[in-house]
Amino acid sequence: MRLTELLGVVPFLLFAVMFLFAPTLFLVGAAFVDDAGNFTFQNIIDLGTPQIIASFWISIRVSAASAALGALIGLIIAVALIRGRLPEGIRSAVLTFSGVASNFAGIPLAFAFLATLGRLGLVTIVLKLVGIDIYRAGFNILSFWGLTITYLYFQIPLMILIIAPAIDGLKKEWGEAAATLGATPWQFWRYVGLPVLWPNLLGTLSLLFANAFGAIATAYALTGSSLNIVPILLYAQIRGDVLHNPGLGAALALGMIVVTAVANVLYLVVRTRAERWLK
Repeated sequence: MRLTELLGVVPFLLFAVMFLFAPTLFLVGAAFVDDAGNFTFQNIIDLGTPQIIASFWISIRVSAASAALGALIGLIIAVALIRGRLPEGIRSAVLTFSGVASNFAGIPLAFAFLATLGRLGLVTIVLKLVGIDIYRAGFNILSFWGLTITYLYFQIPLMILIIAPAIDGLKKEWGEAAATLGATPWQFWRYVGLPVLWPNLLGTLSLLFANAFGAIATAYALTGSSLNIVPILLYAQIRGDVLHNPGLGAALALGMIVVTAVANVLYLVVRTRAERWLK
């Protein structure tokens, strides 16, 4: 490797060390230290308390539900855009919007959904005018499904952006060969399209899960402490006045790193296998 080529990646390596590896090592060390600075396993043991287990469980459920629904809806939209006969302008518009919406989160997104599906939201009021009261029927924007629907706003566009190149990689000759042999479009997708895309779909599903599992700003601004997911509990342990316990907060962060690392490793493995099919 030439020195000039090595110098070209130095900024990336510095960025990775400063904002990824160094903070991770700091969290690992802080998770095994008590308030007095002594080595301890108590912070890791405390991860087994019912409150923390419940917070991890609800975080996993929200992440899994938003990832599954986002992957399904995003796949349908991507197939319609790329394999359908829609005008090119619609495809460009949807992909452009997806690039923006996939990065739109935090307080603005929470406020947008409160103004839309809150108790006094626009959609809620319009539905009441036609005799439909979603809150009397059991819906609540500050609940599990409320947070899941909010997450779908950036999960679906992210799915479209990731899966679109894979769908583009499906060769037209495969569809033509299947049609020549008498296969219907449904049979083509069942026996050819989906099996080829399956590793890529699993990888994207893992990435969507990790994306939702680490989100905090949207959930905190939308639900506050009414939905005790792991990122909110972590924030309370680090910055709170009552639950202030930096060591336990570091242990919670370490647990989140483990969960998201497993999801991302799964994504990388199945994505590598998928690329072999699409060459």
